[in-house]
Amino acid sequence: MFDALTDKFNSLFRSLSGRGRITEANISDAMREVRKALLDADVSYQVAETFCKDVTKAAMGAEVINSLHPGQMMVKVVSDELTKLMGPVDSTIYYVSPGPTVILLAGLQGGGKTTTAGKLAKYIQAQGKRPLLVADDLQRPAAVQQLQVLGEQVGVDVYTEETKDPVRVAKGALKHAKKNGHDVVILDTAGRLHIDEEMMAEIERVAKAVTPHQIYLVCDAMMGQDAVNSAKAFNERLELDGIILTKLDGDARGGAALSVKAVTGKPIKFVGMGEKLDKLEAFHPDRMASRILGMGDVVTLVEKAQEHFEAEEAEKLQKKMAQGTFGFDDFLKQMSAVKKMGGVKDMLKMLPGMGAQVEDVDFDGKEMRQMEAMVYSMSLKERKDPDLIDASRRRRIAAGAGVQPNDVSGLVKTFKRSRDMMKSLSGGRFGGIRGLLSGGFNIDAMSQAMTSGKKIKQRSKRKKVARRKVGRKRR
Repeated sequence: MFDALTDKFNSLFRSLSGRGRITEANISDAMREVRKALLDADVSYQVAETFCKDVTKAAMGAEVINSLHPGQMMVKVVSDELTKLMGPVDSTIYYVSPGPTVILLAGLQGGGKTTTAGKLAKYIQAQGKRPLLVADDLQRPAAVQQLQVLGEQVGVDVYTEETKDPVRVAKGALKHAKKNGHDVVILDTAGRLHIDEEMMAEIERVAKAVTPHQIYLVCDAMMGQDAVNSAKAFNERLELDGIILTKLDGDARGGAALSVKAVTGKPIKFVGMGEKLDKLEAFHPDRMASRILGMGDVVTLVEKAQEHFEAEEAEKLQKKMAQGTFGFDDFLKQMSAVKKMGGVKDMLKMLPGMGAQVEDVDFDGKEMRQMEAMVYSMSLKERKDPDLIDASRRRRIAAGAGVQPNDVSGLVKTFKRSRDMMKSLSGGRFGGIRGLLSGGFNIDAMSQAMTSGKKIKQRSKRKKVARRKVGRKRR
């Protein structure tokens, strides 16, 4: 997500940091690069132009010009302007009383509308509401069945009718919701491969029939400017209340996220960050700006930690780390919780400056299942004390897990490295897991430590290469 744009911005800030002061010429050169980076990221030309003008105006202020650290001040200026571009914050779902609150989801076919309906139902259910999903997409084959499956997965009722009239289904769903105590109705309407008059007329009839309290447009972020153009067209006909961007985790450019609010004037309410039904996040422009600039997203990290780690369990683990009694069973518990948070790689990317440093981390998906299989093939003694695992034990564990002995060796090494890092995290320097849960985790200290660790590895690698070269010359 935003990888190319993040690299461009970081390169720009590094070049400005090397200058003694910022001048109008510096700003002009920098904005030329920023404009190019934004256009490469599929940001609307008009939005890119306006953004660069706003940054230039803010950067030429006395506070930046007279700063001793021009690069740092430019980071703040760009972050503020990115936040304004994507903001303001408005992830609230406005519920009516008495209910039910009617939410209509619109969008093109293939944008992830039906899946988003399931995610939104789960999100609303977690807020103590009783939503009803309505299968009102009567055009796409199997759309009704897909919504029924999603409803079953999240534990939410799905309303269907044997008819081809979407207005009738919408009206019937509203009566059903009132009769059965549902306080939110989510209408999954039909989409098309492109915007056409028939599609717009149909969704206008549905909206007129049930008068939805909120209309959200579901856009595929990977469509870039096409997503922005469709948002503009829908807004002209339906008067949208907000936008939900899907597949944002798969878009390395991010143009839609940066353009859609500026073009439509409507806030981005939520973003889809994965296929799983719990991967719907409230959109926070300031946090997204921080991610784009490679500064991490500590607030979201803390919120996810508070959601998935129990404070009492975290305290037990922290004591084990400090005492050196942290074993493989504890390791699996930790990995399981981290996996629920989105995976090790996603979690580390939320730390400032860590985005480009976690590409080699592979604790997710298939690797995680292999790790579990290897741990469950160990004896209780081996799980508590990995130092017991010698060559013969490695062969036995590998045979039980269906892997190679060197895979077991790799797991043991990974565990020991992780244990050492976790032991460091449990100390006062970083604040430990308890600090993360309370929001008092020392992110800067951890980021610096991991960065310096990487530098040490790089220096060691360079020394090895140099020694090899010397050896060749001697020969």
